[in-house]
This record gives sequence, structure tokens and C-alpha cells, in this order.
Amino acid sequence: MANAGLTRVPVREQDPKVRATNFDEVCLGYNREEAVEEAVRCLGCKKPRCVEGCPVSINIPGFISEVKEGNFEKAYQIISESSSLPAVCGRVCPQETQCEGKCVRGVKGDPVSIGKLERFVADWAKENGIKPVPAAEKNGHKVAVIGSGPAGLTCAGDLARLGYDVTIFEALHKAGGVLSYGIPEFRLPKSRVVDAEIENVRSLGVKIETNVIIGKSVTIDELLKEEGFEAVFIGSGAGLPMFMHIPGEQANGVMSANEYLTRNNLMKAYRDEYDTPIAHGKKVVVVGGGNVAMDAARTALRLGADVHIVYRRSEAELPARAEEVHHAKEEGVQFDLLCNPVEILTDDKDWVVGIRCIRMELGEPDASGRRRPVEIPGSEFEIEADTVIMSLGTSPNPLISSTTIGLDTNRRKCIVADEEFGKTSKEGVFAGGDAVTGAATVILAMGAGKAGARGIDEFIKTK
Repeated sequence: MANAGLTRVPVREQDPKVRATNFDEVCLGYNREEAVEEAVRCLGCKKPRCVEGCPVSINIPGFISEVKEGNFEKAYQIISESSSLPAVCGRVCPQETQCEGKCVRGVKGDPVSIGKLERFVADWAKENGIKPVPAAEKNGHKVAVIGSGPAGLTCAGDLARLGYDVTIFEALHKAGGVLSYGIPEFRLPKSRVVDAEIENVRSLGVKIETNVIIGKSVTIDELLKEEGFEAVFIGSGAGLPMFMHIPGEQANGVMSANEYLTRNNLMKAYRDEYDTPIAHGKKVVVVGGGNVAMDAARTALRLGADVHIVYRRSEAELPARAEEVHHAKEEGVQFDLLCNPVEILTDDKDWVVGIRCIRMELGEPDASGRRRPVEIPGSEFEIEADTVIMSLGTSPNPLISSTTIGLDTNRRKCIVADEEFGKTSKEGVFAGGDAVTGAATVILAMGAGKAGARGIDEFIKTK
């Protein structure tokens, strides 16, 4: 037995000083021998708690059992029964709070590296030309999916496997949603991973039409009444950035993390051969503590900036993945915790020259369960900066809801849909992902896409 111990097989990574200067993938993943060695640590539980922790219910013991035996193609097909994006999930899923967080190996040692094993299997399948198995035949029913992010791709893939004729409508010129515009190349390579996963969904028979803005190019009502679609799934995400509304926030050099990352990831601003304009700040402050804030900070660092992250709570409350925080620190990002911006400072030409913050202390827990930050009077201080990136979360663009008759939204402008099937107030229309919940994780959006596919299948079969 290669490895039945308490410690997981370490994963190779680029050296922090080297990777801080490039956009190559940080984590290098397992090779064949390392994957098998790590898979041996799985106990193959009869009641696998890891599956309970997976939002898309992958048969984790099943695929790991095949990895143990070197049956990588079989392992891939097992994963593909539940997930349309295994190479993505293996890289960006918060496994530590989901499947790996439930692993019984973690009680007395390290949990099994489920995410890294999933990544290995998906990468091996791509390198060996293995594709997911499509439906045996079409069932004659047409379904439209709005948005080609993780929720839309998952819903479309599941429906295609059931025999549906599925068309995805994407507003941008390139498919992938947040996978293409939001997550940096050093965490999620675009051509090698994202584009390959999208092609796998296409191989199931899914059609993808880009540059189609639902609510302007065509409405949901027109898709249902005039285009022959029997149901619609809305997976349009949450791309409308939030701001603090503090003095100086309209200054030159202030931008949302969405804009900053879109210019870099989708429009390749970090590459010399592209003419995408972007503020190459030398002193950058990122406001926020989530994964998007880490992505923006680590991107600015790679573009040559001295980077500070300002977050109003302590490190224990940082919503970003522990791995992303660890990598950011290793690379040289500086953390100003228990601090909150009160003003962005500018010169006489309205360019950013700094940011004024106030120190905080933690009080009683708020509605989220985290201790509420409270200002410490008289503790203001300044950080020199020429660029400020706001990473405070996002909300759905109201275009779709405002142009669709009978589609209910809540006070946050999110579409109202039930969790089990994604059913909305409008007959034949289902929704899931960030358009319903607000900004969340890739895997939760995928889970919502699966729920929407179940709901649509049941709706059409009983209609």
C-alpha cells in the first residue's frame, strides 16, 4: 500500500517569488504516481460524508476507487455523471469547507485531497482525448439557457445528457461567464481548462450563441412564445458591482474588482500583445476580503504593484479560501485587517493619492454570525495609493427581470426561485446561481444549475 498514513501527498507549486512575476498556474497538481498514492488514503466509506458535502453530489468514493486502480477513464466518467466542469472544480472549489471538510480522514489527520484528485482525473481525460458520454438520442424538446457561466453550463450539460435540444445565450463575445472574466489565469487557465470544459459541454450537443443580450437582443417572453423554447433557465450571474459611497470614490484610479479582473482575464491586459487599457498602479489598495479581492490583489502584484488588502474584520473572518489567503501572503500582498476606508484622498486633478482608514474592533455577532466590526474613535490613518480596487460584492443586473413579465425579484433585485428545482414565479422559467443568491461560489452555482435541470425535466415531462 503506497500511502495509508495521516498526511496527504503534498502538491507541487511554483515558488512564491517566481510566480509573483508571472501569470502561469500556481498549483502544478498531481502526476500519475502522486494521484494513485493519495487515492490509497481514501477509506471508501459505506456512508460517505464527503458526498453529503458536495453541492453536485459526485460519487467521490467511486471515482477515487478507480484512481487507486489506475482506471482514470472510468474515474472521469463517474465524475462526469454529476459534474460538467471537473477541471474547474478541482481548481477553484472550496473543498476544505465542503467534501474535504466532511472527510473522516480529517478527524485524526489530513483529509483526502479530493479536489486535487478530481483535477488530476479531468486533466488526464483532456490529455487523452476522453469526452463525457452524450445522450443516446434527442427527445425533441427545446430549452434555452441564459448565461454560460457555471450555473448555465451545468444546467445545459445535464439537460443535454437527458436528450434535450439546448441553446445557451451568452451576452459577452466569449463563453464561460465568471470562469472567463473573473478568475485569473494563474488560478484557472483559460485555453487549457475553461475552453476545454466548454468544448466538452458542446460535445454533448449544446449550442452556444454569444453576443446575445437577453432583455435587449431578445426577451424571455419572445424565446417562449416565438422561438419555440419550452422552458428557460436563467443563470446570468451577478455582475453589478457594489461600492461604499464614501468621499472620493468617483476619483480617477478607483474601479471595481469586476472591471479590473475583466480587463485582465477576458481582455488579456496583462499581455504585451494586447492593447487593453488598464491602470498599472504602483501602490494599489484592494478593499474587501473575499476570493475576488484576493484575485484582484494577486493580479495587481503580478503587474508590478505594491499591494495592500484592507478588510474591516480579522483574519479569522476573511471569507476568502484559506489557500488563496496563504498564497497571497506568500507572494507579498500586505494585509491591513480590522480597518475600514472612510475616504479616498485625491490631488487637485482628482487622481487618487491615498486612502484614509479607521481601525476597528469586533463586537457582537451580526446576522451573518460573524462578529460585527465597530469603529475605534480617533484611530484614523492613511495608506498611500494611486489605485483603489473595490471588491465589496456584486448583485444581479436588473435587465432580465425588468423585461420579463411576471418574474418576481426580492429587495436585493435577485430573482426569486425555489432551491430544489429552481422554479420561479413565471411558468416555464427557472433560475439559479448568483442571479438568485447574489455572488457565491462556482460549485454552489453548479448545484443550482443541476436543480434547474431537474426542475425543467419534470416540468416538460408533466406539462
